[in-house]
Amino acid sequence: MDGISADTLLPIRLLVNGQWRTATVEARCTLADLLRDQMGLTGTHLGCEHGVCGACTVLVDKEPARSCLILAVQADGAEVQTVEGLGTPDRLSSLQQAMWDNHSFQCGFCTPGFLIQASALLRDNPDPSEEQVREALAGNLCRCTGYQSIVKGVLAAAASNRALGDRATGGGPS
Repeated sequence: MDGISADTLLPIRLLVNGQWRTATVEARCTLADLLRDQMGLTGTHLGCEHGVCGACTVLVDKEPARSCLILAVQADGAEVQTVEGLGTPDRLSSLQQAMWDNHSFQCGFCTPGFLIQASALLRDNPDPSEEQVREALAGNLCRCTGYQSIVKGVLAAAASNRALGDRATGGGPS
């Protein structure tokens, strides 16, 4: 971005949760700030703002990414999925339902990042072991739980997806 100052306004276009969205952002605006402040997708939480906690994790072109570390202009043309794209309050995704059923979260601040990270895991590995779940979620921090209920929820979602052949949530066979 040679020759562009941090406060220069730039137009961008992204596919967010299946819908094309346009915005005009400052060159220094992060993807997290764009999603939260301009697009109203406040499910993407900002914790550390250094890429350590994982609360801001979203999928960018189907891969988990820390939205606090990505400039919005870097996501121009990309496909972005936030926690709002997983399900609705009236119809939870199978992953969200399994996490709910297993009391996987307490305060809920870290929940969106864990859900997005786990959805990518289940998409790529519909039958993960406990060790694989723990490894996939190791970059997400939770201050409230001992992680066991989170792992249990992901494993329950995997089992449910396999039983239902639920392709829409990334848990079924391809």
